Amino acid sequence: MNKIATTAEPEKERAELRPAGEPEAAVPTWSERPAAHPVKRHGWLSRLRSYFILDPLIWAYTLILGTLSLTCSLFDRNGRIQHNFARLWSWLVMKTILSPVKVTGMDKDKIDTSKPRVYAVTHASALDIPILYVYLPFQFRIIFKSELLAYPFVGWHLTRSGQVCINQQNPAASIGAIKSALRSLRSGMPLVIFPEGGRRRDGKIQPLLPGAFFLAIKAQADIVPIALVDTFDLLPMNTYHIKCQPLEMRVGEPISTAGLTVRDTDEVSAKVKSAIEALHSAQRTT
Repeated sequence: MNKIATTAEPEKERAELRPAGEPEAAVPTWSERPAAHPVKRHGWLSRLRSYFILDPLIWAYTLILGTLSLTCSLFDRNGRIQHNFARLWSWLVMKTILSPVKVTGMDKDKIDTSKPRVYAVTHASALDIPILYVYLPFQFRIIFKSELLAYPFVGWHLTRSGQVCINQQNPAASIGAIKSALRSLRSGMPLVIFPEGGRRRDGKIQPLLPGAFFLAIKAQADIVPIALVDTFDLLPMNTYHIKCQPLEMRVGEPISTAGLTVRDTDEVSAKVKSAIEALHSAQRTT
């Protein structure tokens, strides 16, 4: 009996929300709402293109430019040259995967590097990183998990280019990196964070880690929410099949942390999550 009553409750709520006289079929549930872009089937030709053309090219870019970047790191420890190599690598990747990106909301107010800014970005695909390097038109540093250090070239580049490594299993080991990132942020170097804590396995936005905004609050830096749309469909976890398709990067309004303390991290986290969800669920722009 309870099961029947529970099942009936959503139907009753939807009926109350419908305008009088409008048929029930006209009010879709959340799961029935259309995706940001039309669903496109990717068959065996798409797989062959990905496995035998796109993936080998990306690995070649990584090997060649990664080696050059590591060599340059011997002469430039602040990471600026390595950032340019990462941007070149990202540009080549984005041209190779044939997935145009439409950027919305990126105006001069949001790229004012004279003020400390933290960019909070959704993370559903390994190809999110190239999008950021191509379409964020300034130098930045990324906060990343220590697990990435195990990957050849990628881990080496992160270590030598001034990125911020956080050990989630042993936060005390990250104190030095956090202090260094705080100094860089206060001096005007933007930080990019993935507040969900890692890539998503189902494509849905996960709860944000409140500690992700610790640096923003300590530096009294604005937080700029960014939603990367359709990147999960482009390349989900545990696959090398790149499904070429249009993408979007939606940039939201800065969220101020002025006057806040670390006791306000939960409140800040809730604001950022709400902003990201609003960006992600907005109607596709034309």
